[in-house]
Amino acid sequence: MATQSPFSFLGSVFERLAAGPQPPEWLAHEVQHRAVLFLNHVLMQERAATERLARQSGRVARLQWRGYSMALQVTPAGLFDLAPPTQEPHLRLEATQTSPLDLAQSALRGDKPAVRIEGDVQLAADLQWLADNVRWDAEEDLARLVGDVPAHMLAGMARRSVEALRQFVGARIALAPAPASHPAAAPAADSGDRAAP
Repeated sequence: MATQSPFSFLGSVFERLAAGPQPPEWLAHEVQHRAVLFLNHVLMQERAATERLARQSGRVARLQWRGYSMALQVTPAGLFDLAPPTQEPHLRLEATQTSPLDLAQSALRGDKPAVRIEGDVQLAADLQWLADNVRWDAEEDLARLVGDVPAHMLAGMARRSVEALRQFVGARIALAPAPASHPAAAPAADSGDRAAP
């Protein structure tokens, strides 16, 4: 009797949720606004990041995953703002992994998602630099709320939990049977789009 992997079950649940009804426009806008506030909070802690981004002032990057998208415009201060809906993007970044479970597993492994990039090369390079070099110091933000010692203890527990989860996911993926390959389904030729990790 064949057993079903819990990951394949979770994958089907995630697929049904992602394919379900779209959130109301006001909710999507509010989530995007909160994401921009968080990005700016992280960027403001890194002077080199805001200086680098300020050179791209006025440029717009559109991020896309499945039916969800967000357009970010660079401000003169080197931060982000939501771009007007009619603004034509200078750069398009589209995550090519469509499965929410695959994206979550990649994130837990510490991998970057595969992305199709079209448009301004310099803006893409600056955003890649930000992704590689800017990190949120959650422990520092937590210390402002609860103090240094409790923040250090909580951050250590969180790091150990994430590492345990990564090991668990890695072990389960290693045990999962490989999908059968079909000779007729050869990989498509490169269309000239650059895929970044």
